[in-house]
Amino acid sequence: MKASPVDQIRLLDVQALDVRLTQLAHQRKNLPEHAEIRALEGELTQVRSLLVAARTESSDTAREQAKAEADVDQVRKRAARDQERLDSGLVTNPKDLSNLQSEIASLARRQDDLETVVLAVMERQEAAEARATELTASVTALETKEAELTGRRDASLADIGTEEDGIRKQREQIAADVPADLLKLYDKLREQQGGIGAARLYQRRCEGCRLELNITEVNEVRAAAADEVVRCENCRRILVRTPESGL
Repeated sequence: MKASPVDQIRLLDVQALDVRLTQLAHQRKNLPEHAEIRALEGELTQVRSLLVAARTESSDTAREQAKAEADVDQVRKRAARDQERLDSGLVTNPKDLSNLQSEIASLARRQDDLETVVLAVMERQEAAEARATELTASVTALETKEAELTGRRDASLADIGTEEDGIRKQREQIAADVPADLLKLYDKLREQQGGIGAARLYQRRCEGCRLELNITEVNEVRAAAADEVVRCENCRRILVRTPESGL
C-alpha cells in the first residue's frame, strides 16, 4: 500500500484522537460518582425500608393506644355509674350491695391493669415515632447527598460529552484527508489491536508494541520507499516513520 509521508503522519494524529476518545469513554464509565451513587442508593433503599417499618409500627401502636384508652374510659365510666348507685343509697339489699362493692373493686383493678397497658403502648408508640423521625432525617440527608452526587456526575458527563464532540469533529476533519484505503486498514487494525492501529517508529522502537526492531527489520524499513506503508513485524500495526525514527 502506498500513502504519502504526510498522510501517514496525519494518521498518527487520527490515532491520538482515537486514544483520547477511548480514555474519555473509560473516564465516563468509571467516574467515582457512579460507585458512590450506587452505594448511596443501596443505603437509601435500606433506610427507606426501615422508615416504612417504623411508620407502620407507629401507626399500629397509635391504634392500639386508642383502643386501650377507650377500654380504660369504658371501665372508668362503668365504675363511676356503679359508684353513683352506691352513693345514692338506693341499693339496700345487703347481697346486692356486696355485689356492687365487689364489682367496683374489680373495676378498679381492671382500670389499673388497662392503664398499665396504655402506658406501655404509649412508650412503644413514642419510641416508634422517634425512630420514624430519626429515619426521616436520615433519608432526607441521604437524598440531599444523592442529589449533590448526581449533579456532580451529570456535570462531569457533560464536560466529557463536550470534549468528545470536539474531538470527533476534529477527527472527522483530519480523517477526511487520509486516503480511504489507508484509513480502512487503520480502522481494521485498531479494532484488532486494542485500539491502536498505527504507531510511530521512534529510535528504532515501535511505540505500539514497545519492541525494538532488529537490524534486519531496520534495514527493510530503511530501504522502503517513503510512500510505502510499512508494518511492524511483531504487532502488525502500521509503522509510521518520522525524523526521530533512528533510521
